[in-house]
Amino acid sequence: MSVILETPLELSPSRNPDEVAIVIRGVYKQVLGNPHVMDSERLVSAESRLGNGELSVRDFVRAVAKSEFYRRRYFQSCAPYRFVELNFKHLLGRAPQDQGELSCHIRLCIEQGYEAEIDSYLDSDEYQQKFGDNIVPYYQGIQSQVGSKQVGYNRTLSLYQGYAGVDSAFKGSRLVDEVASNRGGKIVLPRKGGRLSISQDATVKTFKILVKGSKFDSPRRISTTEYLVPGDRMSPQIQRIHRAGGKIVSITEVA
Repeated sequence: MSVILETPLELSPSRNPDEVAIVIRGVYKQVLGNPHVMDSERLVSAESRLGNGELSVRDFVRAVAKSEFYRRRYFQSCAPYRFVELNFKHLLGRAPQDQGELSCHIRLCIEQGYEAEIDSYLDSDEYQQKFGDNIVPYYQGIQSQVGSKQVGYNRTLSLYQGYAGVDSAFKGSRLVDEVASNRGGKIVLPRKGGRLSISQDATVKTFKILVKGSKFDSPRRISTTEYLVPGDRMSPQIQRIHRAGGKIVSITEVA
């Protein structure tokens, strides 16, 4: 199948109701990963504020990315690496460039929390330069970006699901291996229907989480604890550690 770059959606100062409706649909499709959004899941208040000029498109994107819908689908249900790579895709229109960039966002999410992780994309210079305040973020994989390595182009295409694909269909990272090893995977375009075949990823891997100061099973005689966690249980385990007052020192792949 061919890969076509959609025309970017920009909200004009006039905020015509029809134009606002198109932009709202575009934000839901891009930021939520192309799901079906029921009326009960729509952000009615934020939509209204966008329409009357109280919110910019960027503000509305932020509201959607911080919504319970997004949190439930991509933070609570996905492996951390998948959560971060989808934040890049949904909010910046690209894949993580390297392990350093991926690790930085994993650490930010662990240390400062979910909302700080979302804000880091929307408040970045890159977001402002690409989309400003009133352009809906869009997928840029079909275009090589100035100053970016070819491998980034390949990785962004690897995240592309096609117009019929839904990002929540995959719970584990699609890029964790090649980013960690700093290699470029071959480009595999979606098959007919927009779905990629499921391959081994972070959900079937095991990770070691090193924690200091955890209050689990108190009292303790040692202040450092190691947890071996399947990739698909990483997010709930991290949340449990935080609730117990533990500080995550490191997360490493062990199998």
